Amino acid sequence: MQAEPHTPPKPRPERITGIRHLFAAAGYSIAGVRRLWGETAFRHEMLGLPVVCVLFLAIGAPLWAFGVFVILWLLLIAVEALNTAVEAIVDHVSPDWSIAARDAKDLGSLAVMALLLANGVFVGYVVVRGLMG
Repeated sequence: MQAEPHTPPKPRPERITGIRHLFAAAGYSIAGVRRLWGETAFRHEMLGLPVVCVLFLAIGAPLWAFGVFVILWLLLIAVEALNTAVEAIVDHVSPDWSIAARDAKDLGSLAVMALLLANGVFVGYVVVRGLMG
């Protein structure tokens, strides 16, 4: 039996500090958006912002409603990103089906659904209030 050839560990990347860190972090975030764009759910959630804003404009919603909605929508996008990260890690660590992998993915999905419901309840409240005067 032959021993596996030894491959030296990759050197740790240079630590980025100062203004370079700010640009590097922005690049990582842009890469995250590119990765999320591959998710159908994310693309649907991206449509939610302009659709709801047009709806709010049509019913004459107050400015505070736009602000609250944008915050809820940003939270939804953040949780969607975390859910996608959990799924990527689970798929890497547990490529075969397992109860733990299923549970992790289901819990991430629940977090997204909870924020979708929060967004929906809020939009419904604003619309009903706007239509009733």
